Amino acid sequence: MYMSGTGSRAREVVFAPRLQALLRDHRGEEVFRLDPGTVGVAGAELTDRILAARPATEDERPTFKPLHGRSIPRTEASTVMQAIGRDVRAALKKPVGTVDLAGQWPYVGHVFLRDLVLTGDPYRLRVLMDRALELTPKLTWTVIAAGAALPGRLRPGAPVSAIAGLTAEAENYSDRRYAMGLYRRAAAPVCFTVSTLVANALWLGSPFDDDTSNQNILYEAMRLLPPSWNILRKASPEYPALDPRIGAADDILLLPLLSHRDPALWEDPDEFRPERWDGLDPDDQPGYLPFGHASERCWGRHMVMPLAEMLLDMLRGDGLTVSPEQSAAKVPLAGLMGVADVRIVRP
Repeated sequence: MYMSGTGSRAREVVFAPRLQALLRDHRGEEVFRLDPGTVGVAGAELTDRILAARPATEDERPTFKPLHGRSIPRTEASTVMQAIGRDVRAALKKPVGTVDLAGQWPYVGHVFLRDLVLTGDPYRLRVLMDRALELTPKLTWTVIAAGAALPGRLRPGAPVSAIAGLTAEAENYSDRRYAMGLYRRAAAPVCFTVSTLVANALWLGSPFDDDTSNQNILYEAMRLLPPSWNILRKASPEYPALDPRIGAADDILLLPLLSHRDPALWEDPDEFRPERWDGLDPDDQPGYLPFGHASERCWGRHMVMPLAEMLLDMLRGDGLTVSPEQSAAKVPLAGLMGVADVRIVRP
C-alpha cells in the first residue's frame, strides 16, 4: 500500500498482491529471478541496453501482434496508426459543449472519449469499445465474431471515423472479423489509456495547484502508476551477452513499475511531486519508460498526451476532484495499470 499526496489530499493506493510483492521484494534491484524461465529487470542502464539490443518481434508488440493467426505487417500497422491519429486530431478540434464528467472513473472518461473520437461509427464497431471486454480475450473475440456475422457491411466513403473506414474493404466474414479486431486493437487502447491516466492523476494529486501544468501532472502520474508497467522480451541470444544473470532460455520482464520508483533515480520516489518535471526531460530520464524505449516509442504517445491534457483541463476547469469520502483505491493486476472505481465529484 502507498499513500499519495499530503495532508488532506493523502489517499491510499492499494496494489494487487502480486504488484505489491514486486514493489516490496525487488525495488532497487537490477536483475532478479521471477520464475524458472523468467528474469525480472528493473535497473535503468541494463533496461536501456536490453531494449536497444534488437527491435521488438511481432509477438512482443502488444497492439500489432498476430491477429487470428495473421501477421500484421508494419506497413499495415502504419496505415492503422495514421487512421486513428487522424481521428484523434479531428476530435481535438471539435467544440465540446457542457459535459458532466462527474461519476465513476475511469469509466466516465472512457465513454466521453469514445463518443468524442468515434462519433458516427456503427454499433457493431462501437460495442468493441466496451470496457467489459477487457475481462477476458474470449469475450472480446465472441463479440467480434458476432458482429462480423451480422448482415450488411460498411460502405466505402461512409461518414464514419477513419479507423472505421478501414473496415469497409472487408468483403467476407474472415476479413470482417480481422478488420474488426484491428479496430478494437487500435481504437480501444487510446480511450482506455487516456481515461486511466487521467483517473490516476486525479487520484494521486487532485485538487491541483493552479500553477501546475497538466503536462507535469501527467508525467508524474505515469511515473507512479505507469499504464504500461511491464515490457516483455522473449529469450534471445543478445541478452545473455549483456548480463551473465540472464540465461539463454530466459524470457525477460522489464519493469517500469520498479524503475519509476527506484530510490537511486528519484528523490522521494513515492511522493506525487509534479514540480519535479520542471527540471527533468521525460524523453531522457533514466529508468522512465511510460511510452517505451527511445529505439521504439509507443505509437500512441502523440495521441494519448493531447487527449489527456484536454480532458484534465476540462476537469480542472470544472473544479472536479476525488470524493472526500473515498480514501483508498485498488490497482488490479491487469495489462493497463490504473486505479479502479474512483468517485469524481464537484465539491
